[in-house]
Amino acid sequence: MKTKIVIIDDHQLFREGVKRILDFERDFEVVAEGDDGQEALQLVEQYAPDVVIMDINMPSVNGIEATKQLVEANDETKVIILSIHDDETYVTHALQTGARGYLLKEMDADALVQAVKVVAEGGSYLHPKVTHSLVKEYRRLASQGQASTYSMQEVEIRRPLHLLTRRECEVLQLLADGKSNRGIGEALYISEKTVKNHVSNILQKMNVNDRTQAVVVAIKNGWVEVR
Repeated sequence: MKTKIVIIDDHQLFREGVKRILDFERDFEVVAEGDDGQEALQLVEQYAPDVVIMDINMPSVNGIEATKQLVEANDETKVIILSIHDDETYVTHALQTGARGYLLKEMDADALVQAVKVVAEGGSYLHPKVTHSLVKEYRRLASQGQASTYSMQEVEIRRPLHLLTRRECEVLQLLADGKSNRGIGEALYISEKTVKNHVSNILQKMNVNDRTQAVVVAIKNGWVEVR
């Protein structure tokens, strides 16, 4: 079964570029395209896609409001937000309304394909810069006593050596720093393939579905520095 995708973006050239990337994947099928949130609601009802890729800034109904309405109608709707904004306010608002993913428009093709695969399988996917923004927001809330019962400044950093290898701890820290696989590879002088293997091992050992969950768990347990 192919993953059915609907693309919603009011910039036709960008939308065509996204479609072209997705069309290269045998397991993907772009079943419809639209240019505003109102059309997104109609197309989702008509085509019942597995994943909706949606811009934030659009005329009529914007992407955030459309996502909210889609999820309220069916909480199984899987939306990936595409945006030029990496500010944590946009990110948290999108996730609060039910988006399963958040990508910046500066992403590369591999990130787009990976995001669709992860979200289609029930996971969540955030652009590395977005992950870093959320970490900063978590730190701000924690310092105000809103994210947990303790202040982040009081957390003792305890490397999870009972669970992960030293190299995996280094990779986990760089994930929390918002590094991409390429950035982690450059920082540790290892290949992207090796980084992917480390990330896969980390997710399995931590019993989480994706990088974002791994970072959140690591922060809560004091396994990484929030910097």
